[in-house]
Amino acid sequence: MATAPVKPSVSPTNPDQAWYRLDTKETLRQLDTTDAGLSAHEAAERLRRHGANELPARKTRHPLLQFLAHFNDVLIYILLIAAVLKGIMAQWVDMVIILAVAVINALIGFVQESNAEKSLKSIQGMLSSTAVVIRAGITQTIAARDLVPGDIVALRPGDKIPADLRLLEAHNLLVEEAILTGESTVVAKHIGAIDREVTIGDRVNLLFSGTTISAGTAKGVVIASGGDTELGYINQMMAAIDPHRTPLLTQMDRLGKGIFMLILVMMGLLFIFAFFLRDMPFTDLLLALISLAVAAVPEGLPAIISIILSLGVQSMARARAIIRKLPTVETLGAMTVVCSDKTGTLTMNEMTVKAVVVADRSYRVAGESYEPVGKIYPQESEQAVALSEDAALARFITAVELCNDSQIRQDERGLWGITGGPTEGALKVLAAKSGLRLGEVSLLDKIPFDSAYKYMATRHQIGDETLVFLTGAPDVLFTFCHQELAQEGLRPFRRDFWEEEMARYARQGLRMVAAAFKHPIPGETGLEHADIQRGMVFAGIAGMMDPPRPEAIEAIALCQRAGIRVKMITGDHQETAMAIGAMLGIGNGVESITGSQLEHMDDNQLAGAAVHYDIFARTSPEHKLRLVKALQDKGGVVGMTGDGVNDAPALKQADVGIAMGIKGTEVTKEAADMVLTDDNFATIANAVKEGRRVYDNLKKTILFILPTNLAQGLLIIFAILAGAVIPLTALQILWVNMATSTTLSFGLAFEPAEKGVMLRPPRDPARHVLDGHAIWRIAFVGTLIACSAFWLESLLLPRGYSGEFIRTLVMQTLVTAQWIYMFNCRVMDRFPLNREIFLNRGLWLVTGVLIVLQLAIIYLPFMNRAFGTEPLPAFYWGVTLLVSIGIFIIVEIEKWVFARLRTTANAA
Repeated sequence: MATAPVKPSVSPTNPDQAWYRLDTKETLRQLDTTDAGLSAHEAAERLRRHGANELPARKTRHPLLQFLAHFNDVLIYILLIAAVLKGIMAQWVDMVIILAVAVINALIGFVQESNAEKSLKSIQGMLSSTAVVIRAGITQTIAARDLVPGDIVALRPGDKIPADLRLLEAHNLLVEEAILTGESTVVAKHIGAIDREVTIGDRVNLLFSGTTISAGTAKGVVIASGGDTELGYINQMMAAIDPHRTPLLTQMDRLGKGIFMLILVMMGLLFIFAFFLRDMPFTDLLLALISLAVAAVPEGLPAIISIILSLGVQSMARARAIIRKLPTVETLGAMTVVCSDKTGTLTMNEMTVKAVVVADRSYRVAGESYEPVGKIYPQESEQAVALSEDAALARFITAVELCNDSQIRQDERGLWGITGGPTEGALKVLAAKSGLRLGEVSLLDKIPFDSAYKYMATRHQIGDETLVFLTGAPDVLFTFCHQELAQEGLRPFRRDFWEEEMARYARQGLRMVAAAFKHPIPGETGLEHADIQRGMVFAGIAGMMDPPRPEAIEAIALCQRAGIRVKMITGDHQETAMAIGAMLGIGNGVESITGSQLEHMDDNQLAGAAVHYDIFARTSPEHKLRLVKALQDKGGVVGMTGDGVNDAPALKQADVGIAMGIKGTEVTKEAADMVLTDDNFATIANAVKEGRRVYDNLKKTILFILPTNLAQGLLIIFAILAGAVIPLTALQILWVNMATSTTLSFGLAFEPAEKGVMLRPPRDPARHVLDGHAIWRIAFVGTLIACSAFWLESLLLPRGYSGEFIRTLVMQTLVTAQWIYMFNCRVMDRFPLNREIFLNRGLWLVTGVLIVLQLAIIYLPFMNRAFGTEPLPAFYWGVTLLVSIGIFIIVEIEKWVFARLRTTANAA
């Protein structure tokens, strides 16, 4: 498993160069620059030294080499050797068909191959193309790739930040950093130094490449460019992650190597026996051994696995989960841990007011999301409040409605949303739910929100009354208020009471916003900061949160019943994460850990924390990646959800990377194995169920195909040992393996999920798909089929039938036995002929196709010539059917005996 790259020396995240802990003067001094910027000569020299401000590209293999790599498989080697030997013997038709099989398998693998490296290219697209810089005192626009450490950059609303910057100036600056931190709200920035170690989400005096200015203006100095930025570090982490094979592909490799070794041993022993002890002609022996090799190789298995996985992909797409890499379908069924982001996946990603507190009463607010539907209720009452009867609440609602720059809207699809910040939007929705009616209102003056003072103020004319309203951070408003509004009127402000109320709601995961008001003092005509710092009356506080998705709660419970542990890894604050986790049923409600705590753990300590805790807050991209690796090192099959660039390395490392399709970045989607088109955790639970169904059907298919290969191989071995005619040619073997096996496998691919599939624990990924019972079943059934076919051949040989007729009958016996055995495989441990057999229309569709194919190869003259077959009388179709029914009955008896033995063993 790859290790994370070492952070660059100039990275803002490097403790030895913690730019956020330096003041602006010291930052400029260390970067050897000034407010006037670098000279043109110095900028050119630094560009030569540091390189362009772009992310390094990673070399990729040529498509032809990628295609040829799919021939690197031991089973394909056998086919290629067989084709070469056929060519040496001038059997050109056989050679071309065998080669075609090998090429088709390689093409299937090539088409499936992941395009994960696109994720690195997608990160490039997140970088700004131009930048406004100050060089030698002159403001100019340059290509962003020419930025160097020490450059002074000017920014305005809507700008994409072109490099990592230390702020020098900030005016009402709000930055959208969700792609890096995962926080759903914009971040207010300031220029002051931070005197302690903090994680990336709390470095409020730094700006990061690829993030966006939401509001305000700024000026900063470049502290890192290109690959040295936070975005570049994420790029390095992704490039350092080695592709890992899924449990299924690993098991198929082991199966292929096992079959290869078995074939080599059998061919060696048979060559010694037939050539030295039986004096079998070398040419005849070589043909027999080639037929044995082709018979023992399950050529159709890779194609069949791809088909079953593709059908699973289509099924999941209909359930709003887009699979980007086929093996992911099966891996989902083995998943033991799901690490989920909070915002938008487990929650609605829509701030909603859930509680309001005024001086003498608390209220709960019904309704979710931005849809203005729901009522306001007193805490212990089911009777909705009427604003006309509650003056204190009415005044608070009026304040948050008018001192507000957002708007609620409904789009053409009927979905509700907001324009403006999520906090103000939630307050606007609260006002709409309350049914507030104000009449004629006009805005007289306003102080816009600024992160420097954390409040917004307005002066309104409401009918004949003039009022000043104030909303913002409660701790700031506390200092301006000496009175509070109660039902009976004004009374002294009780700071202790309000702080206790805030703490109580904060423990529930609510973020608090306060409101105050006053009547203007005579002589106040405008609105200045000094005007709101005296005479304000505290109106109340609103507690809001991004609420959990109701369907996510049920889906988490379903995953836990299925033995899948759910962990929340978020960039949000610890208290909020804990409260949301308790609502969702994640963790024990009392334990969590933060990114800053993880930062100081070694790998062993972090591995212990990864297993013990279920809630991780204030995490960085590196924390997420380390947590995924730690869980994998503990033997977990890990799924990871995410939407921002900060999630991309962890998604790429995870066994199942799950990206959000609605709010996810292109980088995240390209790094992921699966994309949720509805951004809903419940879709993951449904995908796990589908993954388990697909794995069950894959196992059934393998147990269905391999006995036929074994039967064919045993027939040839019997013939060599007995000195008889080889019962099947290589082309006839390929027909059985590719045409009929592939066709019949479709029937099992459509089998529905077995009962209780989500009540059993995840399968052990280290456990091979072929356990002891499966190997016994393959050997048992393969021997049954081979003995039956050899018995029929031995009956016909003395009666003077032609070799073509006998081979045709043997081939028909194998095909019919395989068709009947398909019904045995429908259910692993119960009788398969039940009412549900008619629900799987695929079984009957493939039956019809198989009959057409067999009629063609047996009765069409050109197929007779190509495959060496001969028409069979209808009587012999009946003979092969009776023989196959006998095999079906014997297999069902074997299943019953093993089921009884297993029940007895479990009881003991």
